[in-house]
Amino acid sequence: KYLKFSFIFTLIIGFCLILTTCGVTKQEMGVIINLSGKQRMLTQKMSQEILFIAKGIEVEENKEELRKTEILFHDTLIGLFNGDSELGLVKIEVPEIKEQLEEVSCLWKAFRKNVKAVLKEKSVSKEKSVSKDVLDSTAMLNMPLLIAMNKTVTLYKKESGSILEQSMAVTINLAGRQRMLTQKMTKELLLVALNIEQQVNQVRLAGTVFEFEEILEGLLNGNDELGLPKTESKDIRNQLENSVKKKWIEYKPILTKGFIPGSQVSQGDLYTAFKLNLSLLEEMEKAVQMYTNSVK
Repeated sequence: KYLKFSFIFTLIIGFCLILTTCGVTKQEMGVIINLSGKQRMLTQKMSQEILFIAKGIEVEENKEELRKTEILFHDTLIGLFNGDSELGLVKIEVPEIKEQLEEVSCLWKAFRKNVKAVLKEKSVSKEKSVSKDVLDSTAMLNMPLLIAMNKTVTLYKKESGSILEQSMAVTINLAGRQRMLTQKMTKELLLVALNIEQQVNQVRLAGTVFEFEEILEGLLNGNDELGLPKTESKDIRNQLENSVKKKWIEYKPILTKGFIPGSQVSQGDLYTAFKLNLSLLEEMEKAVQMYTNSVK
């Protein structure tokens, strides 16, 4: 009797969990994976904006962008918890996802203090005007926040299994990851330039550059190991080849200065990185939206 009861109870629990997402459409699930994936990018974007400010590069512009990025991350996080009609987010009642979002929220609370500290400064125009404590804390906390957010995306992708075609879920996830990598590599370049864990960040930068190229090639031509099918849409292929890839070819030589032995990253290189990383992000964002909008 006990075994029979346990089996029935397990079935009931399983059925209840299915009900949590059975009302979610393919389009809504695509938006959830897209925007939760975008959160990964925002963790790195905030980090590199703090570091650009510390290097005295386009200080006021980066402060304004940092303010906007903070608001967007916070609003999206609340939307993932509770749903947000303006963002197109529906609430997913899955305990494992809610628990993971709670972890993200705790890490965000700690990381956000760095953002607030930088935004509180009335005038930041010289190197070292961002305190060493804030720089060290940003370098230390951004990766745990990114990792926790990435786990959340993985859980959403898993939950989408019965709703969204698996190959499309993987494609949206990895195309979205590319947005994050544009910001992560720029952050790592800045950490190298600021001599913060220089050798560690040189290795990380080389790895990020490799990963970006691997996924870009996979989106275009397919990659079995990554579970990526070849992109068939002519419009999306055009965006990847004629916009994303062209920007990447332009940006890569700057990034390689950050990890090739004997190379030096100049202030001029960082000014160029500031412009190119944003344009690369913008073009990759367009591609992600095209993938998301293609879900029928």
